[in-house]
Amino acid sequence: MSKQVPYIDSSLRHTIKVPQCIYEASGIVVNGKRIKSLVFSTDVAIIANCNADAVIAVYPFTPTMQITKSIIEVAQKPVFAGVGGGTTSGPRVHKIAMDAELNGANAVVLNAPTTTEFVQELSSFLDIPIVLTIVSMDEPLEERMLHSGAKIVNVSGGKNTTEIVKALRKIDSHFPIIATGGPTDETIRQVIAAGANAVTYTPPTSGEIFREMMEDYRARCVKVIE
Repeated sequence: MSKQVPYIDSSLRHTIKVPQCIYEASGIVVNGKRIKSLVFSTDVAIIANCNADAVIAVYPFTPTMQITKSIIEVAQKPVFAGVGGGTTSGPRVHKIAMDAELNGANAVVLNAPTTTEFVQELSSFLDIPIVLTIVSMDEPLEERMLHSGAKIVNVSGGKNTTEIVKALRKIDSHFPIIATGGPTDETIRQVIAAGANAVTYTPPTSGEIFREMMEDYRARCVKVIE
């Protein structure tokens, strides 16, 4: 007999739900918690109202503990904190990464330009996993995945994401892989079929959600006037 899962929703909370097909992924168990979906956001309102298993907080600015700590406090779920590796590099990244660990991050994420040697150095004193981002087939994939010291790779290759995941799976069939899921159920299923264990979901922005709500409010106002 199939098991029925009871669903209980709030009439006040607007929960952003990840696409159901993400749960077809195997997941990655990090310190006892299985993670299949990660919301890609630094918007604390989105993070607090999303049902993703974890947060991947990577952003195009120099990482600061002010931002990382705020996200960790709000999330109530594992946070994979961006600590640089591109524009921000060297000893500063060491300090940011250690601060992230001490403030409760479950993993740190390094951007693609990070050298393999730097990842090896960072992994020698961090306890939490390093997630290394891979963006191109032109990178030394075996070196990046198996010899850098990273415990997880995060594939963010745009239209080439699926092909990069497939190439990584030919190198190692078990190494933990996160991949960007793209905009549709079809693209999410493609990266899972290619071998991704977990999927990053980009949610609608607060502005997009609020626009839909305002359209509904305006429609209600018209009915009241009539």
